[in-house]
This record gives sequence, C-alpha cells and structure tokens, in this order.
Amino acid sequence: MPRKVKATPSPTGWRRLVARAPIHLYRWHLGAFTGSRIMLLTHTGRSSGLPRQVVVEITGRDPGTGAYHLASGFGPTSQWYRNIQHTPDVTIQVGRHRTKAVARPMTPEESGRAMAEYAPLHPRTARRLMAICGIETDGSTEDYYAIGRDHIPFVEITPIPE
Repeated sequence: MPRKVKATPSPTGWRRLVARAPIHLYRWHLGAFTGSRIMLLTHTGRSSGLPRQVVVEITGRDPGTGAYHLASGFGPTSQWYRNIQHTPDVTIQVGRHRTKAVARPMTPEESGRAMAEYAPLHPRTARRLMAICGIETDGSTEDYYAIGRDHIPFVEITPIPE
C-alpha cells in the first residue's frame, strides 16, 4: 500500500527556474522541441484573473474524444489545479498546435485508473514522480491505482473544435 512519507512543496529558487524553463521555449516559438508528451497550459488565476502558464506532462489521451490527461504531481494544492477548478476554460499548446479547451478534474476513481495506466508505460518517470511527491510504492498496478485515487489528482483537458 502506498504511503506519503514527506510533504511536497512547490519548487522554489533554482528548482522553480528549471521547472519553468520549457515555458520560455513556447514563448520563443520553439514548442515543437518539447515533444508530444509536454503541454503548455494557459489558465486564469482564480484571484488575479490574469493569464497564468504551466508546462505539464501529458500522461494519456482518450482516443474517442481526443482529450488529454494530466497529473497534478504536487497534489490538489497546485496553483494550476486550483485555478482550473475555478475557471475551466483554458488554452493548450502541444508542439506548435494551439487550441482552446475545457479542463475537468477527474474523479478519484478515474485518477486511479489513469495513474495505473500511465505507470507501466513510463515506469522510470513514474518512479521519479513518486520520489518528487514523497510517496513510497511497491510499483504494482494496485499501488499506482491507489496513488492516483488518494494522492495525485488527474485532469481531463478536452480541446474545443475550431
């Protein structure tokens, strides 16, 4: 059974600069170099009403709807996660393709399934995410399901057809 062994504060200082570096690639119109697993998410600040940006990993995709799945690695207190709950209208950019979309926090069960599907496809990245999040796991599908259900909320981002 997974367990949270340490708190997961958002990065500060030089770690924040490194984490936010891919945003500059998108601003310099070099988003194509980030690959198809990285998304620039532009959302609205819940207090300020100003546009905010974060780069997140795409953890999966719904082939039927074309919706993207994202994990809030720092949990439900991540600023971007809290902002999309307040204002779900977002803009996304994957590579050079930019479009408007709607964000929907996934249920705990959906988050569990998404994490259980993601971890076997990207085992090294999943292990690194668990280390960053301070979660111990045995690496089983059941453990990853419980982590998604209990600790790491997922979001579904559905592009709006143009």
